[in-house]
Amino acid sequence: MKTTSGQKIRTGLFVMAGLAVLVIAVFFIGNKKGLFSANFHVQGMFKDVNGLQLGNNARFAGINVGVVENILIINDTTVKVVLSLNENVRKFIKRDAKLSIASDGLMGDKLVAISPGGATTSEEVKNGDQLVAVNPFDMDKMIKKITGITDDAGSLIAGLSQVVDKVNHGKGSIGRLLNDDKMARDIEGTVNQAKTTIANVHATTTTLNTDLKAAQDNFLLKGYFNKKKKKAIKARQDSIKKVQKDSSARAQAAQPKQ
Repeated sequence: MKTTSGQKIRTGLFVMAGLAVLVIAVFFIGNKKGLFSANFHVQGMFKDVNGLQLGNNARFAGINVGVVENILIINDTTVKVVLSLNENVRKFIKRDAKLSIASDGLMGDKLVAISPGGATTSEEVKNGDQLVAVNPFDMDKMIKKITGITDDAGSLIAGLSQVVDKVNHGKGSIGRLLNDDKMARDIEGTVNQAKTTIANVHATTTTLNTDLKAAQDNFLLKGYFNKKKKKAIKARQDSIKKVQKDSSARAQAAQPKQ
């Protein structure tokens, strides 16, 4: 079957249209990734890139300004990330800017977020500069901690549930106290009896103090208390004299002999 000229023309037009679409797609993607604009490079050293991949966006002030050009493993604790950024944003990024790995939305691709800097220097970043890298938050460790806390909380709630159940069924001392009216009345009676005993002791002490004071004023016993009082005064005076005598003796002993 011969190919007609019309078929050849249609085939040629189809191929040309495909090539045009391909060129437009390449230009669109390249323009989006900054392949056809002047670029400069910065890098950061991370402990963990948290799933970052080549070609992921670099974002400044919420705007995509470049891409991740290279990811290199330096050693077992360091990964170097090289960014290719649009030249027109260089003047906004200072040499004390910081790099951090974030997500494009809750479940989106990873990206490198660039802070503007300027806190310690006003000098703009240079091509090839190494910026401070902020390591991403370790979500696995956080989930593990939350899981441990949840397990502990579950065990605690289960234990409290058992205690409450025993109390509600009158088991244990607290359960019997709360559910046994007789025990509660017995405890109440004991407390009341203790209060009465304390009141009686206080009244008895007051009475004894009153009786003792009255006995001191009684003429039959007044002589006894006066004699005891004089004896105490004499003993105090003798003690003072002894101290004075001892002090005088020490003073004379301390004087130099002539």
